[in-house]
Amino acid sequence: MKVSQAELSAVGDPARAVVEEARCGGVYVFAGRIPEGVEPVRVGADGTVSSDLYPESRVTGGFTVLELPTRTDAVEWARRMASASRCDQELREFMYDPTS
Repeated sequence: MKVSQAELSAVGDPARAVVEEARCGGVYVFAGRIPEGVEPVRVGADGTVSSDLYPESRVTGGFTVLELPTRTDAVEWARRMASASRCDQELREFMYDPTS
């Protein structure tokens, strides 16, 4: 997302409104942001710590996790967030673990 400092509230307020809509609708799980100033690390099975990350694992920016009944619903919520935040949204599905 590339917006000026002056535009931040014009983008942030509508995005927060979509999140609030998700909360009120009972589908909100959590949301957050990956801080860009904190470098991620990879921790190996043997306990070693490395900055050598998986190439496809670079996640930046914010994310929102919703619990939705269908992929169609997920696409619709992603559309709402993309429109409100003026930023493309990457949609992913978590695999459910019934023992967690």
